[in-house]
Amino acid sequence: MSAPALPYRNTMLVRFSDTDAQGHLYFANYLVYADEVAGFYMEELGFGAMNPQTAPCFIFTVNINCDYLGECRAYETVEVRLGYSRLGRSSADLAFELHAEEGNRILARGSLTQVFTDKESRRPIPIPASFRAAILARQPALADS
Repeated sequence: MSAPALPYRNTMLVRFSDTDAQGHLYFANYLVYADEVAGFYMEELGFGAMNPQTAPCFIFTVNINCDYLGECRAYETVEVRLGYSRLGRSSADLAFELHAEEGNRILARGSLTQVFTDKESRRPIPIPASFRAAILARQPALADS
């Protein structure tokens, strides 16, 4: 996956408490980092993901995939790169990569599948039009998929 397909980037410092007994980032925390940065991207796109009470709908993560490619240790800075790779009617796939800032080593690559749901019924609904438009404005190539 090339960098242009992943338009959003943010960095995170690996806290000691995020590591495991072997001294590297605990495997599940790669996903936590991707999810947290995804929330920042969604905020930038106007979704309001950080405050579910004001967001237009709920988003359920229904599938997670992660390939671990490198080791990350405490106090390293990690750059999380992400962007949408697919927009469906009521679901979307978000692709991510984690890179060690020093040396630009790739640490992990994966995806999250999100389903947009009604807050009351918790049933799938179409991706809110304003959010879809914001994604397509940032990632116009998705309009062709």
